[in-house]
Amino acid sequence: MDITRNMRLIESLKSDLLLAVSHLYSEMSSETCEDIRDVALDTLSDVIIASYLLSRRLGVDYATLEKQIASKIRLGLLQEHETEKYFGDLSALSKIRNQNPQTGNAS
Repeated sequence: MDITRNMRLIESLKSDLLLAVSHLYSEMSSETCEDIRDVALDTLSDVIIASYLLSRRLGVDYATLEKQIASKIRLGLLQEHETEKYFGDLSALSKIRNQNPQTGNAS
């Protein structure tokens, strides 16, 4: 019973992820969307939350996910990822994650 419920929830979370990404892509290509920031904020936060929930359903606890995210940020900084090289995005992300106690200071 628990396995079936978990499998249904995983499928629902996968669907939520796809719908959110699809909605964002659709809005980004829409000629009627004047300010994508509100849509991006809403849908990207949905994607992040669904990703966290999905990770837990797949057996990855939040602390482990946070450590992996921090590791990938550090790797991007070391490898001078394009967004870091030209815009400093990873440095900014690392800084905000270090300031935010909810992330467990993982980056």
